[in-house]
Amino acid sequence: MKINSLKDKTKGKLSPAFGIKKTRRSEVNYCPPYLTGESDVSLEKLRVELLLDVKKRNNRDVVRMKMEKTFAFRRYEVVRDTPMIQDFQERWPALFEVNEINAEFKRITTMPLQSRFLSQLDVLSDKLLKLFEKRGGQIGKRLERILAPMTQDDDVDTGRECVLKGLCVYLNEDPANLVREFVAEDVAAIKESIEDTMVGIFVVKHDATSRPEDMGIVLEGLQILQGLDNAALAAAMLFGLLYVLNLNYPPELKHTFEVLQKVVMELDGTTLSKKAQVLKNRL
Repeated sequence: MKINSLKDKTKGKLSPAFGIKKTRRSEVNYCPPYLTGESDVSLEKLRVELLLDVKKRNNRDVVRMKMEKTFAFRRYEVVRDTPMIQDFQERWPALFEVNEINAEFKRITTMPLQSRFLSQLDVLSDKLLKLFEKRGGQIGKRLERILAPMTQDDDVDTGRECVLKGLCVYLNEDPANLVREFVAEDVAAIKESIEDTMVGIFVVKHDATSRPEDMGIVLEGLQILQGLDNAALAAAMLFGLLYVLNLNYPPELKHTFEVLQKVVMELDGTTLSKKAQVLKNRL
């Protein structure tokens, strides 16, 4: 209510209906109040302390405690100010690592991120694969190519990656917009492509057939995370960051992320687009 109040509007944009902030994706703690006894001054002091704490070794417990205390302060900043990713990362560097993304997502939704994302993907994989096999036409042929690595490699991570890419294709979206693969030697092309990417996962390989040498997440042309183990984990972290940073789903992948949210994670699964509802019914 405070964020949406007229006196809290940005100067020069005083329409009551301008820039209304509201939950869109089942955020339980979309913009929670400060803890009792805390203020902007005390929480800003903790934020500054965190800048030093993250540089210390074996200091995870202290960082976790202070991140928990500053959650409402940080969330208010994200929702009200919609900062650029680079600026926000400089202010909250502790947030941009796997454990803290998991923790922040749970603070927002009360639901675990990584464990639920991967387990639910595994639960739905067999049914999704059956749907993919039944699809004909050009999409069916694309799905065959996407799923081909599963016949050569029974690794669970390979299977999850193929299912995620297949989901994009089944929803008539391009998996290259989700996962972008590069050859390690082409450094200039990698840098240029990352700078042009608003939202996505990057994978660096020695050659087209080798296993990834590096994998991470790009937001607003910046490498936010690096050194992730597999594409499914990267997809989970990307999904979590869209919640953590209160970002819209990229238009070219809006159906894929809607299905990940409402069908896989079961967050607000009662109101679906026609395309997502058809998929859910078939499952």
